[in-house]
Amino acid sequence: MKIKFKLFSFFIGILILNSPTFANEKNNGINFYTGMFDFSDDGKRSALYGIEHQNENLYRDTIFGRVSPVTGAMITQDAAAYVYTGVEVNYDLGPIKLTPSFTPGLYSQGDGKDLGHPLEFKSEVQLSMDLGDTTNFGMSYNHVSNASLGDKNPGANSYMFNFLKKF
Repeated sequence: MKIKFKLFSFFIGILILNSPTFANEKNNGINFYTGMFDFSDDGKRSALYGIEHQNENLYRDTIFGRVSPVTGAMITQDAAAYVYTGVEVNYDLGPIKLTPSFTPGLYSQGDGKDLGHPLEFKSEVQLSMDLGDTTNFGMSYNHVSNASLGDKNPGANSYMFNFLKKF
């Protein structure tokens, strides 16, 4: 499993760092995170690791706040994987940032929890603190669910610690 995670992390990092958008813009962020997948299910909880790309250059000011795209992937110790893309809303509260997001994505069970359908929806809220002009550290909580698209919909609740670096 450690080799799979290292290969996964390397592949995602290379993809993001070599994308034309990432190379040419100054307001891109990479969010590295780790935590506990499905912490509320004793039988299926598992450590998780993930990476997200946040592009603030593509933001839109709306009645909900500053909305921008987010794309990412996570993998658990049980080889379950989730690849997603969606939107996040950024609220600047001084040194604290509040960032709720909604990201549909594709889930692969691996040896982990059966969530009932390959199409899953992740709702997340993140609180982070500025550690400088280009660095934030925070904590987030999310819920992944298939909105009853499958025969079953157990969902999964997770918490993560986040390290965000802007380039």
